[in-house]
Amino acid sequence: MPPNKKARVSKRSESSGKADGREAVKRKTAAKTKQGSESAPQFSHWLMKSEPESRFENGIDVKFGIEDLKALPDQTSCWDGVRNYQARNFMRQMKEGQLAFFYHSNCKEPGIAGIMKIVKEAYVDHTQFDKKDVHYDASSKQDNPKWSMVDVQYQRMVKRFLPLSELKQIHQQHRAQGGPLKDMALFTRARLSVQPLTAEEFDFVLSLEDTEPL
Repeated sequence: MPPNKKARVSKRSESSGKADGREAVKRKTAAKTKQGSESAPQFSHWLMKSEPESRFENGIDVKFGIEDLKALPDQTSCWDGVRNYQARNFMRQMKEGQLAFFYHSNCKEPGIAGIMKIVKEAYVDHTQFDKKDVHYDASSKQDNPKWSMVDVQYQRMVKRFLPLSELKQIHQQHRAQGGPLKDMALFTRARLSVQPLTAEEFDFVLSLEDTEPL
């Protein structure tokens, strides 16, 4: 190891150098924090997709619509079976009390059917270890589980069903002319089953229930 050669500095310049160094570290840390927050924004509203019509996988019906949630004890259920990393990461961001749209997907008329609330934050999804479950994942280990879920509780139906076709039409208008839904994840990240919404997007979509259909 080479000898530690250090330029001699006066106490004053050494102190100043340390101070400058500390300020540089602070600036770098602040820049990294800012950059990290910009690349991973925190959301507080969500859209979560589920299938309201019967579809069988390995002999098991994966149907789960908003009426099914409403019929459960306490109108509460775990939101299991998410097997996309980005969707999982969004669920891990969810906080108790936040609201989500219940979106009917893979059906005759997809769209937003109602509103639910996050009542338990992300925890281990047990279905990944259940060999009889359609969402079993043999690569996930008990000591290092891959998948998470949250608990949701039914709040209410929207005053009128908000179909995908109408939302898409508004999205295209906003893309061309500007508006809250111009970057809505439902169209920019369409395949995700769990999607983030800005407060502006959520409020605008909710306002549609009081308007006439397009």
